[in-house]
Amino acid sequence: MTASSIYFDNNATTPLFPEVVQCITDAFATGFANPGSQHSFGRQARRILEDSRESIAGILNADASEVIFTSGGTESINMAVYGFTFGQTGTIALTAGEHPATLMACERARQQGWKIITLDVDSQGRLDETQWPSLPWSDIKLVCVILAHNETGVIQDVSRLADLCHQHGAALLLDAVQAVGKISVDFQSLAATALAFGAHKFHGPRGVGGLLLKRGVKIPTFMEGGHQENGRRAGTEPVPLIAGMAKSLRLWAEDSQNRSDQIRALRDQLQQELETRCGPVVVHSANASRLQNTLSIAFLGIPGEAMLVNLHLAGVACSLGSTCASGSAEAAPSLLAMGLDPEVCKSSVRFSLSCLNSAEEVMEAANRIEAVVARIRRS
Repeated sequence: MTASSIYFDNNATTPLFPEVVQCITDAFATGFANPGSQHSFGRQARRILEDSRESIAGILNADASEVIFTSGGTESINMAVYGFTFGQTGTIALTAGEHPATLMACERARQQGWKIITLDVDSQGRLDETQWPSLPWSDIKLVCVILAHNETGVIQDVSRLADLCHQHGAALLLDAVQAVGKISVDFQSLAATALAFGAHKFHGPRGVGGLLLKRGVKIPTFMEGGHQENGRRAGTEPVPLIAGMAKSLRLWAEDSQNRSDQIRALRDQLQQELETRCGPVVVHSANASRLQNTLSIAFLGIPGEAMLVNLHLAGVACSLGSTCASGSAEAAPSLLAMGLDPEVCKSSVRFSLSCLNSAEEVMEAANRIEAVVARIRRS
């Protein structure tokens, strides 16, 4: 890797802001005690914990009682799927492009007797509403939707789907791991039953996240062993990490519009440069509402693995738009569900930017990507 490596893999994880590191450090000093303890040290930790809960709830337009702290998005999703399916049978509806945390949690439910049906998407990756009237709503008890897609960046409009879930008594679980801290997320307006998020996607620490669970909804506990989080998630809360998560979300909320505009301009600049210099290419979901930081693009005729390896050597960090299984690349289900040719899917690479990137980095990355594409196509 070169000394001037460029990080365009922010949908995988994001670097911490210095202010977040300082917040965590301060909380380790002042909130080190167990927040369940009744002495003064425990009470100080509890104040930091509950202040963080209130802050996060306010930004996401949730009630503080609806915030359950977890180890991250994966646990939050598993907690919700387990809670909504434990001891029951029925049908789960979800898109083909759900995150593996959702897919595998639902697969476990299937092995225990649940049925699974797939929600269709159109050629841009948006939910296909024409399918919904024909769904077996009388048997559907859980609907899972990724609110903003980790690969394509597509942002779903779930308003009508939420209405249908409410009308038929189905729980709606939103995977908002890529959405929170990048776009406005309003838990009340979304009308979801549960919503998962993770701090490390918005410049917070790894190892902490949350599940918003609609007030009045009760689900069986996923983890046993303690009374924490009002008996809903056992385990001593990691107060410094939670404080860091709240800080990183506040930093986003205080500058969300400027940050969004800046990142979108960088993403659009990169897209334009690559379309101009590296054709033929296909930009996935170009006509859909997308996360402002995400560019999923296929360099036609070039295997995605070859692009990834060569870009790594050129000092551009990105990721594949496909998943790897048994040592061979397979077309990503989310892209196949859009009706794309499997070979196009296998040629896809994802670039995901952040506010820490610059226009100079975008141009330098475009130069390196152009060189890699030309070299591979010549070979």
